[in-house]
Amino acid sequence: MTGRIERGNRPPRNWWFDPRFAIGLALVVASVLGVSAIVNAADTSAQFYSARAALSPGDRIHPGDLVEQSVRLGSAGAHYLGLRDIPDAGLVITRPVAAGELVPASAVGSVAGLTVTSVVIAVDGQLARAIDSGAVVDLWAAHETADRVYGPPTVLVSSATVVRLIKAEGIIADGSSGSVELLVPRNKTARVLEAIANDDALSLVPTSLPAGK
Repeated sequence: MTGRIERGNRPPRNWWFDPRFAIGLALVVASVLGVSAIVNAADTSAQFYSARAALSPGDRIHPGDLVEQSVRLGSAGAHYLGLRDIPDAGLVITRPVAAGELVPASAVGSVAGLTVTSVVIAVDGQLARAIDSGAVVDLWAAHETADRVYGPPTVLVSSATVVRLIKAEGIIADGSSGSVELLVPRNKTARVLEAIANDDALSLVPTSLPAGK
């Protein structure tokens, strides 16, 4: 038949492409990615611990005793207990925390505080060269029996740990006196405080000397 084109002989169609369509599609994709980036940047939430139940001073806690919560605190997050803030030995509650309350960092203390406590003692004269932060020392005490007369010294606390040395300050400081902060067993705290109150002569003796000294 004339004027009829056979299907097998139909000429191929030309593919049409509009650049405006491509530009519009690119703008849509860029918009979606931009909104997603803004949302992710605005999400500054972090994981913190809250109390599963009411906590009282003296309670020993581990991660299993608390609840993880995602909270947006910003710079205030430094004041609360985070997921990496609990050591393997756990922590001890030092003041009441209500159930569901985020645990303040100021409301917990080291487990070591259950057995030892920090005491500052005044010492006269020069300390041994080996005595510095972290050193283990014996605390000796001599009781005053008369005016500036002291009895034989005895070991008041053995194997106490030096936290820090506190140098004397002021116009009368001569560099030969100061104070030392010690970690002592809690069951010896009363004896140490009594010796301080009685103005006993206190001395520190290192339990070992560093190599090469």
